Amino acid sequence: MIGLIGYGRFGRLTVRHLSGDMEVAVYSRGSEKAADIAAAGGRLVSIEEACARTIVIVCVPISAMQATLTQIAPLLRSGVTVADVCSVKEYPALWMRQLLPASVEILATHPMFGPDSAAHSLQGHKIVLCPERIRSERYEKIKAWLAARQLQIIETTPSEHDRKIALSLSLTHFIGRTLSEFGAQPLDIDTEGYKRLLHILGVVKNDTWQLFEDMHRYNPYAREKREAFMAAMARIHEHLKEKEDQGPRLME
Repeated sequence: MIGLIGYGRFGRLTVRHLSGDMEVAVYSRGSEKAADIAAAGGRLVSIEEACARTIVIVCVPISAMQATLTQIAPLLRSGVTVADVCSVKEYPALWMRQLLPASVEILATHPMFGPDSAAHSLQGHKIVLCPERIRSERYEKIKAWLAARQLQIIETTPSEHDRKIALSLSLTHFIGRTLSEFGAQPLDIDTEGYKRLLHILGVVKNDTWQLFEDMHRYNPYAREKREAFMAAMARIHEHLKEKEDQGPRLME
């Protein structure tokens, strides 16, 4: 029933959670992944077989989406539903509308969890759905399956998603990467606030640089929010410098 195109860390998580209820056929360029795919509950197949399923999930990096959609477009049957799992939505939704046949249904999604946070359960996690071009009957069945896993479903538009995620995800990852570059690490003399900063670092440390770069490059609102944040930091920094210049000095 499900065809999966691409098999990285999130692909493995997807197979694990889907395979308990349905057969998952996985296409991956690396044949050496067959054993790992089988262990997750899926089966390695050709790209033609994966595309012949009722629902095809494209699980590749954002920067690989256009090439992947171009590759699978002629292999898709009429009426198949194609979904993506990218952490940005405007560009993937546009690409799917442009590159996939008009007879193909489109569901843009963003599972707001990952291999670390949802390693054991989907319960309580959020998933964003942007129904671009899909029959109501199939859409409702998909929503019912997600709701049965106790996922919190958020229905919105790709534009509204990207505006909000530019703050809640892109900016968070920017702060986390900056903390890593700064060299932040656990200290014996610390505070709860500092521990929370390290938590942000921990959230991003297992993600690839490609994902980090893609979520900024392909979100039309990410730079604006990042630059506004940096400008706010600069203003606070200048305020503190002014106060420091007026402050006391230790006697040498």
